[in-house]
Amino acid sequence: MRTRKITNTTVDVTELGFGASVIGNLYRVTPAQDAAAAIEAAWESGIRYFDTAPHYGLGLSERRLGAALRDRPREQYVVSSKVGRLLVPNEQPRGVDIEGFVVRDDLRRQWDFSRDGVLRSIDATLERTGLDRLDIVYVHDPDDHWQQAAEEALPTLADLRDQGVIGAIGAGMNQSAMLARFLRETAADVVMLAGRYTLLDQTALDDVLPAAREHGKSVVAVGVFNSGLLSRDRPTPGMKYDYKVAPPDLVSRALAIAEVCERHGTTLPAAAIAFPFSHPSIINVTLGMRNQEQVGRNVELHRRHVPEALWQDLRTQGLIRPDVPTQNSAENTPGGDGRGGPRCR
Repeated sequence: MRTRKITNTTVDVTELGFGASVIGNLYRVTPAQDAAAAIEAAWESGIRYFDTAPHYGLGLSERRLGAALRDRPREQYVVSSKVGRLLVPNEQPRGVDIEGFVVRDDLRRQWDFSRDGVLRSIDATLERTGLDRLDIVYVHDPDDHWQQAAEEALPTLADLRDQGVIGAIGAGMNQSAMLARFLRETAADVVMLAGRYTLLDQTALDDVLPAAREHGKSVVAVGVFNSGLLSRDRPTPGMKYDYKVAPPDLVSRALAIAEVCERHGTTLPAAAIAFPFSHPSIINVTLGMRNQEQVGRNVELHRRHVPEALWQDLRTQGLIRPDVPTQNSAENTPGGDGRGGPRCR
């Protein structure tokens, strides 16, 4: 699988990444054997970028991912995790986590973007994974913690990067406006953008993507299915959009996009995966993968041909913004590498 480099770093990531939140029992239990089989299938398919976080299953995701990767050649894969939520003993457990993961709540999350918190978090992640290092570290969901994240967490991560302990640093969030500030105002190399540059939401064109181009930095796209609405060939009422039941107008728009995809010989989920690469700053799409079947489907979708004419048709019909870049414009943009647009695979 082709790789792309995080700008101004030595870190290369495969175009498709393995999102490990779901193997932390997000929303429902993922049996240990399914999690292990998913990582094995991802490896066999050529995926070499794996993303996790302490938040995912109160450490379960990190433990499972580390166990599956521990005996593989360390120089052959890239792992990212996150800081900002320390896991500490829960003095008042209720029996199960209340933040969406089906795990025991013997631990709880404690917000901490301080220098000490960052160092403790990384040490704990290395202990849980059993790995010798992390390649990328993001500050995780600092929506209400800008000052501490920007003034303490990022400088701490920058020190570790400059010492060669970490390869790249950044921030991961569901909003794009603050991510643009991280790109403009901090030492971040890369941001993980969740759900804000998709077939249904291109708000990142107003802030984070121009900031990435201006400052020569990179973007990893996640949440490209917008919580599910773009994950099937034909969307139906009741499907989720940004973690809630999708409103009827969005279901109708997703269906209209699906019909255009069909006319171009492709499908809505294949187009959803290909779409972020229309922007030259986006180097990777990372998807949650719970079992080997999901891995196989996502890899197959990523490999499908999605014609450039599809985006033009969607622009003409007002189904995506007119300022979504074309492949040709990505190739001709300073710093573009000719790989910024959807690929014929």
